Amino acid sequence: MAAASSLSSAAKGALLLPWARGAAHGGGGLARVLLSGALATAGGGGGGGSRRWQSSLPQLDHADRSDEESGGEIDWDNLGFGLTPTDYMYVMRSSPEDLGGGFSRGELCRYGNIELSPSSGVLNYAQGLFEGMKAYRRQGGGGYTLFRPEENARRMQHGAERMCMPAPSVDQFVRAVKDTVLANRRWVPPQGKGALYLRPLLMGSGPILGLAPAPEYTFLIYAAPVGNYFKEGLAPINLVVDDAFHRAMPGGTGGVKTIANYAPVLRAQVDAKSKGFTDVLYLDSVHKRYLEEVSSCNVFVVKGGAVATPAARGTILPGITRKSVIELARERGYTVEERLVSIDELVDADEVFCTGTAVVVAPVSSVTYQGQRHAFRTGPDTLAQELYTTLTSIQMGLAEDSKGWTVAVD
Repeated sequence: MAAASSLSSAAKGALLLPWARGAAHGGGGLARVLLSGALATAGGGGGGGSRRWQSSLPQLDHADRSDEESGGEIDWDNLGFGLTPTDYMYVMRSSPEDLGGGFSRGELCRYGNIELSPSSGVLNYAQGLFEGMKAYRRQGGGGYTLFRPEENARRMQHGAERMCMPAPSVDQFVRAVKDTVLANRRWVPPQGKGALYLRPLLMGSGPILGLAPAPEYTFLIYAAPVGNYFKEGLAPINLVVDDAFHRAMPGGTGGVKTIANYAPVLRAQVDAKSKGFTDVLYLDSVHKRYLEEVSSCNVFVVKGGAVATPAARGTILPGITRKSVIELARERGYTVEERLVSIDELVDADEVFCTGTAVVVAPVSSVTYQGQRHAFRTGPDTLAQELYTTLTSIQMGLAEDSKGWTVAVD
């Protein structure tokens, strides 16, 4: 499949897609133009003096999209959660010259590296957000299914407001996700073998020197086929509480999915894994006794017929799987409370589990706190297993979706 090769000879954008390299006056010359243009236009604290990008994206028609039915030599039975490059990504841009500061029409491009100005807002000031979602192959090969994509769109809009960025509309977001799935449909795993993970990104890609919002923004979606997130697969995981490091603080950005929230947990996560733990459970930064999140998951504790999860009040990400699990648990007769949950309550719990797009519902076998290991009930008769089975059946189209959570992609 040949990618479109047209590129404006006047391209001077802070982001240059790989097929543009060498297309105008040689790759190195164009790169120098990009760098000098970025330095000349980068404003100070107020962001003044910036110019709109003049680069263009190739127009890809439906004939350019993948029409194969399988993803190369992938071993679907041993698919982990890693990056497998696919065929296409979706790119859309916004600048002050766009009407209302919104996004213009985006386009599909061949998947590949991007180039950013060294003074871009995302590189210098972490002005960026991301989302995570999955597409599943429907039973019998009849198209694909997304799970609550409009919720991801709204969460990105909420995060964009906090990070001083424009965001795509819900319709733009969902349409872009659908286009990305269809363009990479040969990479959607067979049913029951995994999903096509989609990573929408929103970043300040325009050049800025002083601390201020970037002058221009890029919305991008790429995809990769994935299996289970944790190496344990569907087996119960083992967590350790880290009361020295904290994931978020009141008044910060813990409640939005900004890229700045994730690198700070790496040190604690690496230390935990070196000691044999699966991941880290964080406590609040004020009292150091209330549960917050695992590195990339929400957490639930079960005691009898009651379920508790930390309230999403600014330091905890309002997960879409979390929201769905709360509704499903209440339908099953459980009392579900969103509130402060102390470490003492966790220690006394019957069952503990994590939720998230990547993990879906992950049962917790043990939590180690201050050197003491606390074990919890796992197995087929647990709420975690029941919720996992129900949720994945809805996501994959194996059970009736009476809630209207799924969106068909055909």
